Amino acid sequence: MKKEIVINETADQIRIAITEDSRLAEIFVESPGKERMVGDIYLGKVARVMSGIRAAFIDIGHKQDAFLHFSDVDPNIDEYSALIGEDGAEVEEDEDDGSDDIPETSTGPHAQSKESVARPPKTQIAQRPQRPPQREIHLERGQSIIVQVTKEPVGKKGVRVTSKVSLPGRYLVLLPFDGRIGVSKKLYNFREKKRLRRIIRSLLPEGFGVIIRTVAEGKEEELLKNDLEQLVKTWREIEKSLKTEQPPILLYKDLSTVSSVIRDLFNNEVQRVVVDSRRLYKEITTYVKWFAPSLLDKIEFYRGKQPIFDVFGVAKDMQESLGRRVPLKTGGYLVIDVTEAMTVIDVNSGRYAASKEQEQNSLRTNLEASKEIIRQLRLRDIGGIIVIDFIDLDEERNKRKVYEELRREFRRDRAKATVLPMTEFGLVQITRQRIRQSIMQSFSESCPVCAGTGIVQSRATIFTDITGWFGRYKTNGNGRHLKLLVHPYLASYLKEGRPSHLFKLMWKHKVLIKLQQDPKLQVNTFKVFSVTQDRDITEDFKG
Repeated sequence: MKKEIVINETADQIRIAITEDSRLAEIFVESPGKERMVGDIYLGKVARVMSGIRAAFIDIGHKQDAFLHFSDVDPNIDEYSALIGEDGAEVEEDEDDGSDDIPETSTGPHAQSKESVARPPKTQIAQRPQRPPQREIHLERGQSIIVQVTKEPVGKKGVRVTSKVSLPGRYLVLLPFDGRIGVSKKLYNFREKKRLRRIIRSLLPEGFGVIIRTVAEGKEEELLKNDLEQLVKTWREIEKSLKTEQPPILLYKDLSTVSSVIRDLFNNEVQRVVVDSRRLYKEITTYVKWFAPSLLDKIEFYRGKQPIFDVFGVAKDMQESLGRRVPLKTGGYLVIDVTEAMTVIDVNSGRYAASKEQEQNSLRTNLEASKEIIRQLRLRDIGGIIVIDFIDLDEERNKRKVYEELRREFRRDRAKATVLPMTEFGLVQITRQRIRQSIMQSFSESCPVCAGTGIVQSRATIFTDITGWFGRYKTNGNGRHLKLLVHPYLASYLKEGRPSHLFKLMWKHKVLIKLQQDPKLQVNTFKVFSVTQDRDITEDFKG
């Protein structure tokens, strides 16, 4: 697979595109005021404890308090309490911020998102599985606590945090106060795992733990040592800050979006990195020279006159990613609707009819749709609950093929996901890890007219509101000469009919109305002016 990273900088935005076989697979955006927050570490203060939902809200100095679920509270509280100088503080442990690596021994949020309830023995199939006892969490309002951001704010929700703190590097992830050594599940070679564990065990300071990332495979001891020393040095600086700072305060700012993408995704599988900004080109080459000099030859500065995203076909794919309807090569198409609770994807066959056999037609379309759906989930960065309505299939083996195709395609996805088999109604249910805002939230905003619903009041409904206004004016108002301002879309409706709707309005309420079009008005609003008084009287008679 040909994999490239294309970086574009404009006056107010940095966009990083990951392409696979010349097609856009992922997009990252960083804008002023919307910097990347995942990985940032704060000294916060407990604002509220909600035992009923097993969660607490933490004041970290943002407009909205951060959300901390009890399952994300680290059990090794005492060590952090000593750092902060309190008897009952929290925090600690961890996970790999680069979600491409899942440690074999992980007990952090990565492991939690992958948890599944073991099936009971066949002889006990009717019995309900016993849940493990919930760990008691003691948090008090006003208590200081160290937390790390795991999810960006989404909509009106604040960031999600964990007290299982980690520091990600190029080859390692440092786990303060955690003595374990974990290895990425994507590192399959047993001898290589053993070699890396031996090296890290000889270098690791007492009291620290480490997760060895996938990119560490085959790397020399010196590179691993440098990475570890830098991470330990960073943590020591955080410890010093804890002695003097008062909450809420930012203790550690993780890398920018560009640097984090280069750190986590730039490896031997990437053919090249192309960037159109001299500033970013120098920043990237300096960073890569430090951790992977062998990759320097893959970094290119773009000197062309055409926009870089046009040359690499990224702009076209980005436009497609914002659309509700996504075409398939065979003539079918997807319809993607995002709601507050979940994302719903409908698969349609369209005009595709390559074979007379309906079952085979449906299967081919569903298999093609499966690949495109996973690409769209990655591209749009859609998380949470996803329900896919596939074209109906009669044979169970064909349903199984679609399910296996989805699972196979998800192997490319760095976010963790759970896929359930297809139901008898042709539905597939998926949950996918949500870390940052989706591309729709980054590139768009709610329509000021429809408020994000996608629909507006009909012209007949708006006309009914206008009629009500004039009814109230007839009862309490003075003067018969009025001026009505409406959007051109509504003006055309008022002029329809013989006699027109406007004439009927004047006849019914015994007023003279001068109709005036104003394209700056919203389509569902109107204004009425008194000609004699020369003022806006809309609010005077509003219902």
